[in-house]
Amino acid sequence: MFAWFQRLLPKTGDFFGMFEAHAATLVSASKSLSKLVDGGTPHKEHIGDINRFEHQADEIIRQVLRTVRRTFLTPFDRGAITSLIGAMDDAVDEVQATARAIDTYDIARFTPEMKQMVAMIAEQSSLAAEAMPLLRDISSNGARLHAITEKIVRLEGDADEAHAAGLKKAFQENAGEPMQFIVAREIYKHLERITDAVEDVANEIDGVVIDHA
Repeated sequence: MFAWFQRLLPKTGDFFGMFEAHAATLVSASKSLSKLVDGGTPHKEHIGDINRFEHQADEIIRQVLRTVRRTFLTPFDRGAITSLIGAMDDAVDEVQATARAIDTYDIARFTPEMKQMVAMIAEQSSLAAEAMPLLRDISSNGARLHAITEKIVRLEGDADEAHAAGLKKAFQENAGEPMQFIVAREIYKHLERITDAVEDVANEIDGVVIDHA
C-alpha cells in the first residue's frame, strides 16, 4: 500500500529553482527600498513595488511547502528546506514592514546611517541570491558558500554599528523633539530587523552546507 502511494508522488521538485526565484524577490525588494530612501521619485511607487515583490515571495513559499508535502525525494532534509525558505520569506516580510513604517510616518528624508544600512541590506540580499544556485552542488561549492555567508554575517555586524551611530546622532539632534527621535528609532529598528533576517538566511545556508558538504 505504501509503495503504491509512493509511486503517485512526484519523485523530485524544482526546489532550487524556487529558492532562486524567492531570492530574486528579496533582491528586487531591497533595490526598491534603496530607491525609496534615495529619494527623487514618489514613495508610493517604490512601496507598491515592495508590496508586489512580497506577494510574489508569498506565492513561492506556498509553492515550496506544497511541493515538500507532495515530493518523495528532496535534495536535502525537508526541515532544512522549510527553514531556509521560511528565513528568506521573513527577510522579504521585514523589507515590506520597513516600507510600511516609512509610509505610516510619511518620512521623506533619511539619515546617512539609514542609507548605509539600506546599502548593506542590498548587498546582503545580492549575496544570498548568489548563494542559491550554488546549493545545486553543495559538495563542490561548500567553500564558496561559506565565504558568502561569512560576508553576510559581517555586513550584519557593520549594520549594527551604523544603527548604533545613527541612533545616537538622532537622540542628540532631536533632544527637544522626542517624537522625531521615536520615529527615527522605529525606522532604525526595522532596518536592523532586515539585516538580522538576512543573517538568518546565511545561518540556514551554513546548516545545509554542514549537513551535506
